Amino acid sequence: MSKKGNNAASVLAGLLAGAAAGVVLGMLYAPEEGAETRKKIKSKANDLKDQAVDQYGKVSEKAKEQYEEVSGKVKDQYGNISSQVKDTADRVITSVKDGYDKYKDQAVATTKEVVGDVENKLDGMKS
Repeated sequence: MSKKGNNAASVLAGLLAGAAAGVVLGMLYAPEEGAETRKKIKSKANDLKDQAVDQYGKVSEKAKEQYEEVSGKVKDQYGNISSQVKDTADRVITSVKDGYDKYKDQAVATTKEVVGDVENKLDGMKS
């Protein structure tokens, strides 16, 4: 989770803890029977627990959505970069092949000329 997500969770936890403490203190000082006060404390604690679970679900869902969004962007970027690298590699390979073919043909032609010159000189020596 990001720093922002950690801060939000910390603030939420602090608010819930403060609210719970306030409710408990308020009930303890209220002029009611002990059983009734404990019942109210339990009820409020359950309400706060439900709120915490609800907030956790919301924060968790938001984190999941953000993860999926970022993950999708990363996958798209990887695909784009991969495609660009492949295209560049294909162009380089084509260029190297073209250069090879060009110079191969020149080398063959030059070799034929040299062989022809040597044969002519050898024929000239025979006569």
